[in-house]
Amino acid sequence: AKGVMIGGKKAKFELLAEDDAADPKQGTAAAQKLVDEKVNGVIGHLNSGTTIPASKIYSDAGIPQISPSATNPKYTRQGFKTTFRVVADDVHLGGTLGKYAVQTLKGKTIAVIDDRTAYGQGVADEFEKGVKAAGGKVVKREFTNDKATDFTAILTSIKGTKPDLVFYGGMDAVAGPMLRQMKQLGISAKFMGGDGICTGELPKLAAGTMADDQVVCAEAGGIDQNDKAAVKAMEDFRAKFKKKFGADVQIYAPYVYDATNVMVAAMEKAGSADPAKYLPVLAKTTGYKGVTGVISFDEKGDIKNGALTLYTYK
Repeated sequence: AKGVMIGGKKAKFELLAEDDAADPKQGTAAAQKLVDEKVNGVIGHLNSGTTIPASKIYSDAGIPQISPSATNPKYTRQGFKTTFRVVADDVHLGGTLGKYAVQTLKGKTIAVIDDRTAYGQGVADEFEKGVKAAGGKVVKREFTNDKATDFTAILTSIKGTKPDLVFYGGMDAVAGPMLRQMKQLGISAKFMGGDGICTGELPKLAAGTMADDQVVCAEAGGIDQNDKAAVKAMEDFRAKFKKKFGADVQIYAPYVYDATNVMVAAMEKAGSADPAKYLPVLAKTTGYKGVTGVISFDEKGDIKNGALTLYTYK
């Protein structure tokens, strides 16, 4: 943040980083540590399962929190004034994917698996609702956990229903081996998931067993490809990121960047980095042009008109 002026003084920002290891207990411990350090604001957490329990600690301390990636609806529905996110939630994401599975991919018999985390189960529930609303049929619902490696039992049970599409609510680390085992069992159904599986690592984790266009995933966020200025802003960001860090943009980097800048913009406008002073300004954020699109918050702290991007793998 070059040359940011807050209350007439040049501001210097310091990053305090904590790792919650995607574990709710470590998430609340990390949150408490940041509160004790008297941070002015928090960008995080990554997963819904840690973001939700941590949000109560930040709320009690009056510290604004913007998640660049947590999509479980509950996060912003707890009645806290300090919770914000810059991506669409699972009601929007899961529901849209469910409709897409039926109407575009023409899924007639659909099986749903989730990993029982706040994120995985949440997005799978919304997907199922979306399928049913579009007139589709869920023939099987199974669950695993986010550390599992063997899916033979649930996949064999699913195979019996002859699904033409399998949806998985969870992360790429489980989706990869699951795809591998689907191939071994002769299940050639399309495979869908939310942003948790939408990574460059997935083909490696699936050990080359994915067929072209077999996997469809969605990321909460994305920009309108017809909006030339938005496309250019994202391309510029990707180029600058690569130049600075020597690596390609990770999926959430642009959202972290926008979340940080939205928070700083609220501090500038309020003329103060004191959470109590800039929080009301942050809550009224409208029309902020970020690299991920235009950011406006609703009364819950959710992004208004959050975009979705669908991907497939070749």
